[in-house]
Amino acid sequence: MYTHDMQPMFQLIQDLRQLSAGESRVFALSDLQALLPLHQGGAFKSVVARLEKRNELVRICRGIYMLPGSPLHGSDLLGHTAARLRAGYFNYLSLETVLSEAGVISQIPVNRITLMSSGRSNVVSCGNYGSIEFVHTRKTAAETAPLLTYDPRYRLWRASVALAVQDMRNTRRDTGLIDWEAANEFV
Repeated sequence: MYTHDMQPMFQLIQDLRQLSAGESRVFALSDLQALLPLHQGGAFKSVVARLEKRNELVRICRGIYMLPGSPLHGSDLLGHTAARLRAGYFNYLSLETVLSEAGVISQIPVNRITLMSSGRSNVVSCGNYGSIEFVHTRKTAAETAPLLTYDPRYRLWRASVALAVQDMRNTRRDTGLIDWEAANEFV
């Protein structure tokens, strides 16, 4: 026995499950809004809040959600979240994330990813999921393209080790943890 006002909730969840069939998806509020175009403002926020309360949607961070039971976790979840958070900007994985995964720095950032972004610098807390650090860059996609590869695991561009080291220096981050012998193998 469903009430009339519950119908949009169930329609939204059904649509999200169909969209994410076979793959895990992270959704921005704008994605959810597109599925319920007749619900605006408070009515839309109410639908999302009720779905979250019923554990039909899981909030990752402000404005970003996923379906419960998603196989995404750790860095993968943070990467997908970063891609949705800054979809309108030029972003790429760099700094400690790239250097750690390449074995060039010994410390592995736990539940944190670092990206260069054409947007402003900011650290976004994703609660128990970790955090995403965006560091502003003036570099353009055209300038960095030869040093980037697409990483489907994160759904983001990834800096080469050489570019990540250059980004570390340009942003005046601590380079004391870099194993220069290992870094030079990539240059």
